[in-house]
Amino acid sequence: MFNNLTEKLEGAFKQLKGQGQITEINVATTLKEIRRALVDADVSFPIAKEFTATVKEKALGQKVLTAVQPGQLMVKIVQDELAKLMGGEKEELDISANPTIVLIAGLQGSGKTTFSAKLANYLKTKKKKKPLLVGVDIYRPAAMDQLTVLGEQIGVPVHIERDNKSAVSIAENAVAFAKENKHDVIILDTAGRLAVDEAMMKEVGDVKSAVSPQEILFVVDSMTGQDAVNTAKAFNDRLNFSGVVLTKLDGDTRGGAALTIKYTVEKPIKFVSRGEKMDTLDEFYPDRMAQRILGMGDITSLVEKAQEQFDEKQAKKLEKKIRQNKFDFEDFKTQLAQIKKMGNMKDLLGMIPGLGSQLKDIDISDDAFVGIEAMINSMTPHERNNPDLIDGKRRKRIALGSGKKVEEVNAFMKQFEQMRQMMKKMNKMGGMRIPGM
Repeated sequence: MFNNLTEKLEGAFKQLKGQGQITEINVATTLKEIRRALVDADVSFPIAKEFTATVKEKALGQKVLTAVQPGQLMVKIVQDELAKLMGGEKEELDISANPTIVLIAGLQGSGKTTFSAKLANYLKTKKKKKPLLVGVDIYRPAAMDQLTVLGEQIGVPVHIERDNKSAVSIAENAVAFAKENKHDVIILDTAGRLAVDEAMMKEVGDVKSAVSPQEILFVVDSMTGQDAVNTAKAFNDRLNFSGVVLTKLDGDTRGGAALTIKYTVEKPIKFVSRGEKMDTLDEFYPDRMAQRILGMGDITSLVEKAQEQFDEKQAKKLEKKIRQNKFDFEDFKTQLAQIKKMGNMKDLLGMIPGLGSQLKDIDISDDAFVGIEAMINSMTPHERNNPDLIDGKRRKRIALGSGKKVEEVNAFMKQFEQMRQMMKKMNKMGGMRIPGM
């Protein structure tokens, strides 16, 4: 999402990172470039101007001009102010009540129904809750069908009343049903509406009054840029929602909404969503997002994703095999399967410091491992457990079985051996790995 902004900010900092003398003129020029980069990212000019004024004040206060590494200090100030602009601290979803009622609101086409299912999946898998999805969109029959399909996909029950034309009644009935069936979170997927539609706005207000939700989440399509911020303000004036969800972050968006929505409506971003898969929902951390915008990666999130997928007992067993230099193709295949569960490969690699900008124009398919898995599957169990046995004759058979060329099998075998040697060296140095990997 922030590729263009990251590139422009890196350009703005270059003159401060050089060997030349740092002057007030250099700092002023850098701040001008930062302001221009923010406006290009769809941040309103008044907010961009106020942001750079604050950075300038902090920079002069911390004596950037006389610092040993003025460029790095300037980057740190910008990072802190970006995180502050986006909310500063992470805000948790309040699910303390039993049952907790979460009302989902937003414009038509913003991705509310998909997000509702993603939230249910998140609460079920990561918070060990027993959620209930509720179709409260009485105007679009396809919304109920979509919610039903998604509910089946993630194994979460869906409360639907197709013949009931009262959104308030459906919500009240769903709460009663949830209490009776011991569901501890109720997610109300309301109809998409326009902020100017008085009747629709009144309806969602009535649903809110009837069931008193603990959380009201406003879903925003980040592709709409600054318009999303203006819409959020109109909805907040009416609903006083508790948090914002930014969807479609994998699209070609400039990021202005993510940067300024907290500043404008004074409500935190609680989740960000990308893609259609049910596991592509992340909690929002302003400080981590600021790091990614400045090209610093996000190792903390990468480690957390790894820890979610990697079993500690299995990891210790694997570590022992690596130490004995017995890492084989069966182990490698298991690792690939677990890495695939962590999410989109390009997004994962973008969390590694310094890689984000290099991946900007590179297309990394989620099917990148298919060819490798095909080669491993074409090996016999004995070959997988004993890589050193695979000679030229066996490689020809593996190539034929996987639909690959012998040269591709040879290249893969070479890379695998290089990886084993690297693991061996790292172990001699005491190990250096992401926990669980």
